[in-house]
Amino acid sequence: MRRREGSVDAGEFDRWYAGSYPRLVAQLTALIGNRAEAQDCVQEAFIRAWDKAPRLDSTGERDAWVRTTAYRLAVSRWRRVRRGRELSARTAVTGYDALARSEVRADVLGALLRLPIDQRRVLVLHYFADRSVAQIAAETGAPEGTVKARLHRGRLALADILTQSAHGSIR
Repeated sequence: MRRREGSVDAGEFDRWYAGSYPRLVAQLTALIGNRAEAQDCVQEAFIRAWDKAPRLDSTGERDAWVRTTAYRLAVSRWRRVRRGRELSARTAVTGYDALARSEVRADVLGALLRLPIDQRRVLVLHYFADRSVAQIAAETGAPEGTVKARLHRGRLALADILTQSAHGSIR
């Protein structure tokens, strides 16, 4: 981003926001399973990024910062309302919004939500955000070997869940 006497060029920030927002919302939706919540968290992260923008150099770094901040916001929100959601989850199943309009997307998103959060996070970052193992390690703070193991275990678990789901629907 260009800096003008300590400030950020608003037009450039707007272009970055317009180009990154939909992608980051889709990625966070895959992580947390709730599009409206993902939109709120990504929006809040961009608001926070406005103040940090002069220190965030590359687009990849900016996207990673917003994605990580949005994820942390979502986790914080989740912790605050966890008990209410647990009760709601027992009584009703919610839809997947526009991200999961196709049956295949709904199956994959549903399967992702059944994975442990660490595996889900690396799978979403790798396949939805197109991040390398090294980039995921830097973003999550996990060693590269751990990221590779989580990717491997996550792929196996995801395949198992989807296979079970397919066999269950054939009946």
